Amino acid sequence: MPDRILVVDDEEPIREIVASMLGTAGYACKQASSGMEALAVLNSGEDFELMLSDLMMADLDGIGLLERTKEKYPDMPVVMVTAVHDISVALAAIRNGAYDYLLKPFEREQLLNTVSRALENRRLKVENRNYQTNLESLVKARTEQLQATVRELERSYDMTLEALGDALDMKDAETEGHSRRVTAFTIVIAKAMGLPPEQIPTIARGAFLHDIGKLAIPDAILRKPGKLTPDEMAIMQEHCFKGYQIVKKIPFLVEACDIVYSHQERYDGTGYPRRLKGEEIPLGARIFSVADTLDAMTVDRVYRPAQPYQAAREEIIRWSGRQFDPEVVRAFVEIPEDIWDRLRKDIDSQISRIAYSAGAKG
Repeated sequence: MPDRILVVDDEEPIREIVASMLGTAGYACKQASSGMEALAVLNSGEDFELMLSDLMMADLDGIGLLERTKEKYPDMPVVMVTAVHDISVALAAIRNGAYDYLLKPFEREQLLNTVSRALENRRLKVENRNYQTNLESLVKARTEQLQATVRELERSYDMTLEALGDALDMKDAETEGHSRRVTAFTIVIAKAMGLPPEQIPTIARGAFLHDIGKLAIPDAILRKPGKLTPDEMAIMQEHCFKGYQIVKKIPFLVEACDIVYSHQERYDGTGYPRRLKGEEIPLGARIFSVADTLDAMTVDRVYRPAQPYQAAREEIIRWSGRQFDPEVVRAFVEIPEDIWDRLRKDIDSQISRIAYSAGAKG
């Protein structure tokens, strides 16, 4: 039987277009013209593998519909569809349990890819729950399958994180690609320090989302070309705590949120926002600090050209014990210089491919 999808939108033409796109792809669709009608359809006993819901509707909006359905139908992923180009709205939907979101207008390929990922996520969750039910009798035979399922779930989550990081880079255009580069640099240093493999993904996620709180900083301050006033600087420094507040509400990022909160702390206790010192600072944040400085110094900025790797290396060594953890610095200086250049080129190539793909579709 084809997967059944409930399409909820108060605009009939949009419902018809979406249902038609999904129908030609082999899905079975039912339409609802409002949040209340969607509730009635669900409460009638019909089963759906997925719900596509408009975010802004008159009688019951998409988030309200999501809140009323997520406990009763926990296996049904919900994808929000919105014309509001505001990442905070999408974040609110994800925090409230939505699987993903689509921005209108979207292309057929976008829709089908998102639906396919959501349905695969649902399948994995159902399989995982069934596995847990029969754990004692299946533990040896299914352990490998469970691990694969967890990896697939994490991959789905990481795709959403990648979209959020890219959204931040687009908002702060001067640092395009920064989130990707600094994450790659952080991973290299963490591995050089011999950290357990299971610890590295958490550190990587914290590094990737370190500046997510800047989404809450006014553009007039974030993009100001000149020096910030003391009041503006105080607002800018709030991004650490605002990022922490965003990330801590997402269950699989709980461990990474402390890195987001602490990424501007300094080893000697002169950083912000909590003036943590030494090992009070999470190790992931101490590693990130070196990676962040390396990237910041070796890319072009409006106020200065990129500096050579050697200058960045000397600066990091100079500030060892003050801004940076000496152990992290020791690991950093042992890493061959060509690794950083290769990583930067690989990431720049990825960004170029993404930009080309977006331009071709546009």
